[in-house]
Amino acid sequence: AMMQTLGNVVVLERPVHTQTLARATDAAVRQRRRQYATRMHLEQLEDARAEVERLNAQLEERITARTHELASANDRLMAEIAERERAQAALLQVQKMEAIGRLTGGIAHDFNNLLHVVNMNLDLLGRVSKEAKVGEIVGRAKGAVGKGSRLTGQLLSFARNQSLLPRLTDVNALIEGVRDLVSVSVGPQIQVLLVLSDAPCWAVLDANQLEMAVLNMAVNARDAMPSGGTLRIETALRRDAGGELPPGEYVSVSVNDTGTGIPTHVLAKVFDPFFTTKPVGSGTGLGLSQVYGFAKQSGGLAFVRSQEGQGTCVEMLFPASAERAVAEAIPATAEAAAAEQGHHRVLVVEDDAEVRRAIVESLGLLGYSVTEAADGDAGLAALARSVPDLMVVDYAMPGMNGAEFIGRAREAAGRIPVVLATGYADMAEVGRVLGTQRILIKPFDISTLATTVRQALVSGAPVS
Repeated sequence: AMMQTLGNVVVLERPVHTQTLARATDAAVRQRRRQYATRMHLEQLEDARAEVERLNAQLEERITARTHELASANDRLMAEIAERERAQAALLQVQKMEAIGRLTGGIAHDFNNLLHVVNMNLDLLGRVSKEAKVGEIVGRAKGAVGKGSRLTGQLLSFARNQSLLPRLTDVNALIEGVRDLVSVSVGPQIQVLLVLSDAPCWAVLDANQLEMAVLNMAVNARDAMPSGGTLRIETALRRDAGGELPPGEYVSVSVNDTGTGIPTHVLAKVFDPFFTTKPVGSGTGLGLSQVYGFAKQSGGLAFVRSQEGQGTCVEMLFPASAERAVAEAIPATAEAAAAEQGHHRVLVVEDDAEVRRAIVESLGLLGYSVTEAADGDAGLAALARSVPDLMVVDYAMPGMNGAEFIGRAREAAGRIPVVLATGYADMAEVGRVLGTQRILIKPFDISTLATTVRQALVSGAPVS
């Protein structure tokens, strides 16, 4: 036990021989050297192990960092793929809506012209016949024409081809004014709340169309809350349109409900004309398409957000205006200052033969001297022969549209008063060429035509 405790001990028996001592000494020295060599080797192994552990830790750190970088890159890639898919889906939706818009716009325009011919001929019939029964029949027929006109108006609004009458409008005041109409339309089971922006919300838009759009959205919200709920109409001034519109300030008008919501697979179709989730006969499916078309034609945007069971929000954005409305003097009535009708010459420029004949006959019945032209070139030729006191011009004509014709006519004959008679028009182009103008929305009746023509003649120039 003592020998093991001491270690490195060589025991020699006495007497010790010299050679034995020498051999024992050599053996002890060799063993000691081996011990030192082993110790050094172990230290080197320990150092190597520590270095391996250090390198392994560095490798783990680099692997972790690289894995994080790859994960981040993958997340970015997935986000870019999702954004691209969203953009492609949005592009397809826009293209689909544009295609449907062109189709519905063309059909509605032609149908509107037919309604106009029917309406004016019914008016003529009512004026030439004094029989009560004829008047009753004419009245019923004109009522049907009015319904058809409203339907085509909604189609043209979706197609962004409807004639709008844009004016500088206080949107807050307009929404405040429509509260009672909305309340009556949705019924007592639904609470109507207005949340109006503290900031002024002015925009150049057609106030009547905005009222109709809000009413359409409110009626849809009512139908989504059969057991009652809350309808909230909000206005706001937004400085971010989410990249969908050019940078700038926009007036937001939104209608929010607490109803059943819209299923995800249906959301992409809600602005399609004639699409509806209501039973057959319960709706035309044109309410939201009118909202979409009106917002787009006004230079803005309409979109919908919804979750099943949590309600729906339909929002419209319109470019905000920095201008403020000023009080305008109320002009005297046209009738008070009207000159004798028979002394006035009117040039009618309209490509549709039946529409043109109806307008010409109506003006003749009113006592005007009428010249007619089938297109812009014929109208310019008529101007070269004789300058009229007033022109009644259609907008949508082949070759040269109404705005282009008016511009060229005024270059040739000065600022002749103009009445623009149309079912739809590019109001931006009309405003650029005419400034302010009188517009007759087809189908119109003889009384409306007479009043508008008299007012234009009295003013001596187109007025708003």
